[in-house]
Order: sequence, then structure tokens, then C-alpha cells
Amino acid sequence: MLVTGGTGTLGRQVVPLVQAAGWRVRVLSRHAQDRGDGVEYVAADLLQGDGIDAAVEGVEVVVHLAGGPKGDDIGTRNLVQAAERAGVKHLVHISVTAVDQLPLTYFKSKLGAEQAVRESSVPWTVLRAAQFHDFALKSVQAMAKLPVLPVPGGLRFQPVDARDVADRLVELALGEPAGLVPDLVGPKVYTLGELARDYLKATGKRRLSLPVRVPGKAGKVYRAGGNLTLSGATVGTRTWEDFLAAQTHGASAKPLGE
Repeated sequence: MLVTGGTGTLGRQVVPLVQAAGWRVRVLSRHAQDRGDGVEYVAADLLQGDGIDAAVEGVEVVVHLAGGPKGDDIGTRNLVQAAERAGVKHLVHISVTAVDQLPLTYFKSKLGAEQAVRESSVPWTVLRAAQFHDFALKSVQAMAKLPVLPVPGGLRFQPVDARDVADRLVELALGEPAGLVPDLVGPKVYTLGELARDYLKATGKRRLSLPVRVPGKAGKVYRAGGNLTLSGATVGTRTWEDFLAAQTHGASAKPLGE
């Protein structure tokens, strides 16, 4: 099995689970190396297309987790084409909830990546997941660095734990291609203000808050809850509160940010 993005937040959870299931794992990264963990690391560049054919050679299942702020559509298209040439039997792709709803550059690139998978000749499975707890943490950390905490009104999220996403992805990867499966979201819906207040409480910080309005089409979608999956979704088990508690357990609040 080939895992792209195998050294990232999600990949670090997925790879050990695949190994525990008895599969040999190959990880696509920018640098080939031997980490002594039983994983084969191969060098490839998805955006440039370099080294991808060698990475997918002899592979039956590809779990595509690699992504970034831009270029996901290009990199995924290059991967899909290589997978088609190699006769890959199952391509599992991680996407994001509301990918077809929000008119933002990031989501447009993600949608292009998803479309590349869904239009390929390789049998596929696509899982759309909500924002990870890790991403929510980085967002509120950035907000809390300001002397006054900006709180965009109407923004609600269903943050999900990366471990829950990893569990589901491995389940899908070890099964038959299933097409577009139900979204995976966290067990609770939070406003951005609630996420920020929980973080401040966990770190012992105090901030004045300032309500702000998100303008444009994206703001309209968020205020209408267009980014949420309130029915028909698979629901994770670990809450935002669980995640914050794990970050501070047995240590000071300092690891959560200055």
C-alpha cells in the first residue's frame, strides 16, 4: 500500500494502523530515507510529477493524504494518471466537507483534486472529513496572539479528531472501492467563539473579544451552515474538549502556545 502524505498529521496516524493490519507500507515523500520503522520511503514530487510512476509501481492500494494550501488538484491529477498506468486497484482519497459549497481558493483546489479521483479509471473511495482538531487549535492560537480576540459571527464547525479519520480511512482502504462515502464529522458543533474560549480557558489566558462579520459569498455560506453536515454523516468519538485535555495532560499549558 502506498500512502502519500504519510509523515503528516493524518499520515502519522494511518501508517501504523496499516502496518498493524499486516500490510507492507510505502510512503511517498520528498526525500527517500530509511527510518528503521519498517516503512519504505520513496522520493517523489506530486506537483512536478517526478518519481510518481516508480512510487506506484507494484502497488494495489493508494491512500492519498498529501495536500497543501494550493496545487492539490494538479498533484492529485498527476498521481491519478500514474495510478492508471500502474493498474492500481483502489485509490482512497481524503477530501473536506463542503468542498463544493465554499467559493474559496483552497476549496476550489480541493474540489479539483476530488474530481480528478472521481473521474479516473481507477476504482476509488472518497471520504470528506471536517476540519481536524489540530487545525482548529492552530486557528484559535493565531487569534489569541492578538490583544483583542476577533470572533467572526455565524461561523460554526464540527471539528473531528485525526485519529477518528485515520481509523475510518484504514477501514475503507482495506475494503472494496465504495465511491463517495458519508462525511466524517466530530460529535459536536461549535461556534468559532466557543472554540476560542475553550482554548483560552485551557491555557489560562484572558482576551477581550470583538465580534466581526465575514463578508462575501463565503460568509453567507457559513452563516447558513452550508459547511456543516448535520445528517447522514459518520460521527467521530473524540470531542474538542477531549483533544484540549490531552494537549495539557501531565504538562503545563505552554505546549498549546505562548
